[in-house]
Amino acid sequence: MLAELRAGFAAGKHGRENERVLGLFLNRARVAPLFADEETTFHFARLYGQLRRQGTPIPAHDLWIAALAAQHGALLCTRDAHFQNLPQIPRV
Repeated sequence: MLAELRAGFAAGKHGRENERVLGLFLNRARVAPLFADEETTFHFARLYGQLRRQGTPIPAHDLWIAALAAQHGALLCTRDAHFQNLPQIPRV
């Protein structure tokens, strides 16, 4: 989610530089932000239920990211280990 990235930038020491790099990335022809819609909520609910049954909850913002990745068949680029609890989401 762009909001989570920008929140991290605001809390960090290199906010302006990070924002500049993000702007360059977002302006690339093959890059388009994904936004939650009604379909996303079904993916969110399914993943939430899975994580709850497993006893492995993750932060809500990350659950939205996982739901969008599931909805769009997107590859998730992350260092957050808790996404390992969702093996159906491909990660790098």
